[in-house]
Amino acid sequence: MEVKIKAIGFKADEKLKDFTTAKVNKLETFSDSLISSEVAFKLINTADDANKEVDIRVSIPGNDLFAKKHAKSFEEAVDEAVEALRGQILKLKGKQEKK
Repeated sequence: MEVKIKAIGFKADEKLKDFTTAKVNKLETFSDSLISSEVAFKLINTADDANKEVDIRVSIPGNDLFAKKHAKSFEEAVDEAVEALRGQILKLKGKQEKK
């Protein structure tokens, strides 16, 4: 699956990109129909420590799945977003199997 990564307002290092690509690609174990994904990293101006935001959009035939998470680190936000997407994929897969 193709994973596009963009960082808004800063330059993401290769370590973060590799970590994100590996995590997002693990979603393929739950569905064979994943086409591509787009990941956006943003730094938010807040007084809170959880000022890192990650948006992940996964394209599948006939649908787009989306998760947005805030955390203290980008890695933590990626983990949470991928977990949310895993749940969406499994839910969608369950609906398709009932048809």
